[in-house]
Order: sequence, then C-alpha cells, then structure tokens
Amino acid sequence: FMPVTYETLGRVAILTLNRPEARNAINQEMADAIEAAIDRFEEDDDAWIAVLAGNGLAFCAGADLKAVASGAAGLSTERGGFAGIVRRERAKPLIAAVEGPALAGGTEIVLSCDLVVAGTEARFGLPEVRSSLVANAGGLFRLPRALPRNIAMELILTGGALPADRAYQLGLVNRLVDAGSALDAACALAEEVNANAPIAVRASRRIFLATQFLTDDEGFEVSARESHVVFRSEDFQEGPRAFIEKRPPRWAGR
Repeated sequence: FMPVTYETLGRVAILTLNRPEARNAINQEMADAIEAAIDRFEEDDDAWIAVLAGNGLAFCAGADLKAVASGAAGLSTERGGFAGIVRRERAKPLIAAVEGPALAGGTEIVLSCDLVVAGTEARFGLPEVRSSLVANAGGLFRLPRALPRNIAMELILTGGALPADRAYQLGLVNRLVDAGSALDAACALAEEVNANAPIAVRASRRIFLATQFLTDDEGFEVSARESHVVFRSEDFQEGPRAFIEKRPPRWAGR
C-alpha cells in the first residue's frame, strides 16, 4: 500500500492521494508521503510540472478526525506543515486535479497549488467551524485571496461548500470539465505550461509569488533580479534562435 503514488507522463509528474477508503483524509502517514512525493518531484530534473489528484470519490476530506481524536499531533511535517504541503516551498508548478469533495484541509491543499482543474462534482469549503475547529492550514487567509471577500467570508463563517461551477465563475478554478475528466484536463494544462521554457516559467512563478504585497518599485527589483537567472540560461539563447529558424523551441531546462 502506497499512501501517495508517483508516476510520470513525459515531463509531467502525477502525484495521487491514495487512501480512498478514508476519502483521502490526512493522517501522519499521508502527510509524510505527500512531502516525500514533492521531494521526489522537485529532485526529478525530467519532471517540469506536477499534477496532484485523489484516488476514489473524493479529492481529500481534510484531516483524519479519527487521528485527531486519538491525539495525533498536527498531521504535519516540519518543512511542509499540514499534509506535508501547505507551507512547503517549491520551485516547480503544481496543478490540483479535483474530483468530488475537497473540503477543510482538502481545500487548504488545493489553495497550496498553483492552478486548479475541477470536475463538475467537485466542491470546496472550510467547514471547520461546524466542529468547533479552526482552519489553521492557510485557508482563512488564502481563500480570501482566491475569491471575492464576501464570498470567502460567507464560506468561512457558515462552513458551507462552494460547488465547482460557482468556484469556476469566481476564479478559484482554472478549468471546469466533465466529472471524471479532471486528471486528463490537468495533464493537458500541464503540457501547455511545459511548451514554455521551464527556467522562465519557474522564475515567473517566483516573481508572481514574491511580489503580491509589494510596491511597484519593489516588484521591479524582484523582477530584475529573477530575470538575470533566465538571461544566463541556455534556453535564453534557444528562444530567439528557434524564432529565427521558424521551428518550435527545444528547451533544455538549463
């Protein structure tokens, strides 16, 4: 039994939460396995982007409340926080492929990803208040960044769920697809990203994340610093060369 499976499809790594009998709820074993899978992805030079999916009828039901009730601490890792992911620094992009409920910590895992593809049966929400708990794995400040203020506040205070089509309309979900198609659609989106120079993609992602709360002048400083990393790469020479030679670029990732 593998709590998280890891496979590759070309330059796409597919990480699958594999505890379907518990709706992929997070216990300590799952948290450790998610962190290990992310470590493997980050260290795999041939994998440029990853998709995170869930096996079974749910993406993730959040923390395993049986583990919480038995006194299990945190369900976290030292570097990754809850589920080994919500505080984990990554260099490469990660897409959530969501089928069925992604609730409580499941929503917080989704909010840790860079892009979201959802099947029509997906649902998101932070129902912790219904159990006299607090969503303390990032959801209470990340959800208002991903949704309009009052929508996020309503979800937080009522513990209600946001259906996939509404989440798509409000911008939480990038691609909405038929139920059962999220993984394939996420892999297709991953290939769209991988058509681009990976060093430039990673630098652009870092700039985006680092500048959200900076002034324009500070943002320009970060952009200039990160751009130098791209300008020193082999791929920086390949881009103009491919354009001149009227052919698709052959990215080396270095």
